[in-house]
Amino acid sequence: MSVVPLVDAGPACGRKAHGLASLLRAGLPVPDGFVVTDPAVDPYVVAEHLGRLCGRAVAVRSSGLAEDSATASFAGQLDTVLGARGVDEVLAAIRRCAASPHTDRVRTYRAHLDLDDDGADEPAAPVLVQQLIEADHAGVLFTRDPRTGADAVVINASWGLGESVVSGAVVPDEVVATAQADTVRVTIGAKQTRLDLREHGLVRSPVPESDRARSCVTVDEVARLVALGRRCEDLLGRAQDVEWAVGDDRIWLLQARPITALGAPATPGGGPGSARPLATGVPSSPGRVRGPARLVRSVDDFSRVRRGDILVCRTTDPAWTPLFRLAAAVVTETGGVLSHAAIVAREFGIPAVVGADEAMTSLTDGAPVTVDGTVGTITCGCG
Repeated sequence: MSVVPLVDAGPACGRKAHGLASLLRAGLPVPDGFVVTDPAVDPYVVAEHLGRLCGRAVAVRSSGLAEDSATASFAGQLDTVLGARGVDEVLAAIRRCAASPHTDRVRTYRAHLDLDDDGADEPAAPVLVQQLIEADHAGVLFTRDPRTGADAVVINASWGLGESVVSGAVVPDEVVATAQADTVRVTIGAKQTRLDLREHGLVRSPVPESDRARSCVTVDEVARLVALGRRCEDLLGRAQDVEWAVGDDRIWLLQARPITALGAPATPGGGPGSARPLATGVPSSPGRVRGPARLVRSVDDFSRVRRGDILVCRTTDPAWTPLFRLAAAVVTETGGVLSHAAIVAREFGIPAVVGADEAMTSLTDGAPVTVDGTVGTITCGCG
């Protein structure tokens, strides 16, 4: 059967769909959808299943057999298409996502992590199609702090669709809550832009200054997110990385997968001393290394990156994954601790500092710097 209702999805539908099906069957708020296991699916069957879904558009995402495992998230590596409408657009998105395990960036990712497990030779990935939640705000939560492994829920949030958070396009709000959400620390992010579904497709627009300066999530939503995260953890059996969205005052769960890399608490006295930082940001992958800063503005600069360089950029996208094999550390001007770039840096075991505002102007190309991904600083590396 080439199309499976999401609620019935099993292991053959890929880990992403199988995990969401488990949550859906347990009564958690997961958008309805279906899984396509063969991209040569009959268009009439797809049209029939689309007719069951509410909303103006759908989200089409890969659900590969190797994705979302306990050791490799494939965060941002396989394709997602947001806002597809009508059978023709959805079919094109299905074919694109089904073929995405065979891109160069996925091969690079697999090779670096020595992945020889299931899914390496799958001719096409299963593809998940769901109602697109037109979010007022959205983001990601981890049921453990990925920097320290602490038993705390970490939430990243921004206005509009959660793509802004996972792609690292904005510096999101960060909320850290204890297990019972009785102690909460909120750090307001810049949240300069938002992505929304409009009549003619997805539109990125500026966020008003008043909304940039306030938290996306309310106190009540934090408590509800913590409870939902813990429920996912209980159902799926281990610490979880959960994507969520709020639409019409309801929290929806869009993804739940294992956290793949957890840091350890920082060792007292292990910091860089009293050196004044050249730039500071969100500590996102622990460790401390020294190397030449390599400022990368576009793919045209890729050939300049050498092994041991400190990759410094505005933001990254999945096409930049091969650079993570060469870089000793990663510094970005936007993004949060739960962005795809930060997740991949932790999996690759390299320090990362994200949301380091003006790093591209504060650092000099080729100059030695020290990156401390545990405390979030970039200092002069001359000493």
